[in-house]
Amino acid sequence: MTPPTTAARPCTLNAAGIELSALLALPDRATPRATVLAIHGRGMRAAYWNTFIPLATAAGHAVLAVDRPGYGHSAHQLPDGQDLPGQAETLHAALKEHSAQYDTGAGILLLGHSDGGKVALHTAATSGAVPLLGVDASGVGHHYNPEALHFPSTLGAGATRLNWGPLHLYPPGTFQASRTLLAPTPPREAAETLRWPAQYADLAPRVRIPVRLTFAEHEAWWHLTDHTVAAMTARLTGSPAVTVDHLPASGHNISLGHTAATYHQRVLDFLDTLLTP
Repeated sequence: MTPPTTAARPCTLNAAGIELSALLALPDRATPRATVLAIHGRGMRAAYWNTFIPLATAAGHAVLAVDRPGYGHSAHQLPDGQDLPGQAETLHAALKEHSAQYDTGAGILLLGHSDGGKVALHTAATSGAVPLLGVDASGVGHHYNPEALHFPSTLGAGATRLNWGPLHLYPPGTFQASRTLLAPTPPREAAETLRWPAQYADLAPRVRIPVRLTFAEHEAWWHLTDHTVAAMTARLTGSPAVTVDHLPASGHNISLGHTAATYHQRVLDFLDTLLTP
């Protein structure tokens, strides 16, 4: 059983004039071992990470799960959202604000899913005021599957298989419950989807912290042959360590599925390696 932890509470962050809503959870210790900045994917909200938060705080880490720019509280201020590099800049400002109020421990692990993983990699490739330990991204490849190039919306147009994979990979009631996690995708974010392969080629050499990439067995958004995965990791020339993990019996939204606990523990195991002298 997961030990008792401080529950996540809603908070807001002033990120260089942009007010972001977030969930903050602190461990039951005076100083966290580290802090995880958890970054949700397209069309989701910070509560995507609800099942990760208690495991992380039980392990002694703080978790700051943000609603990305254009989602949650900032949607009225940024009705068109921000492009991915702009989101990375805003998250650096949010981390600076957060670290002025809270001890972040040994540093920040960037944890991102899907488009949030893209933002995590952009954030890792740019400098900020708060030390970054590593980046852990799931649901992010280098080249899209041909069938994904139509980019259907999260809620319709045949996107179910792309976003979820086989439905038996998720607990009963997941799809009804997940409606509370959904939010409209800001136009600027949606408009630049096709640019991701070129963006990644540019930013990848500038990532200078360890990287861990996780791919679900039933990931349908990305072309994931051995060759394409090797080509993706080969571009991370500045990273001191790159790890690739393949998670069986999982779909794109790993953290909502039956294998969520396994995935989340592997994230925390990765973080432990970053904290080992």
